[in-house]
Amino acid sequence: MSSDVDVQLPSHTEPRPGLRIIVDDLSGPEVAALLTQHLAEMHDNSPACSVHALDLDALRGPEVTFWSAWEDGELAGCAALKELAPAHGEIKSMRTATHRTGRGIASVLLNHLTAEAGARGYQRLSLETGTADYFAPAQRLYARHGFELCAPFADYVEDPYSVFMTRVL
Repeated sequence: MSSDVDVQLPSHTEPRPGLRIIVDDLSGPEVAALLTQHLAEMHDNSPACSVHALDLDALRGPEVTFWSAWEDGELAGCAALKELAPAHGEIKSMRTATHRTGRGIASVLLNHLTAEAGARGYQRLSLETGTADYFAPAQRLYARHGFELCAPFADYVEDPYSVFMTRVL
């Protein structure tokens, strides 16, 4: 069951009345359905060897914290933060529910992850996303939030289907 504690959003986050971000244990059917859709779309837009999205079991790992965002009682999106090293975190499973896109939910989630990474003492926050046109909105979102292109990090290797981005905190 999810922790039902409202998260105080950083002061630089635009207020979103009715939006709650909670630490989630990934047991709810809504979250499972959104992540199943997420994985399917990753596989539809990248070769299997270039899909780095985590499944439910991997998202439950001790190095990962997963949040779900709820608005008007419905799942609006999700995101996870994976600790790569004491000073380095990775964004995983950033996803907005299809019927909620274009409403700023991804920006709120990204601001939440960035604030959490800073609170944990991370000096850098990184991510991997795809190169297909499908991933262009995600790339623009990350760039707007200060992420820049970088070399592969952690266990990643150069891949024509992957874009690597990072932000110094």
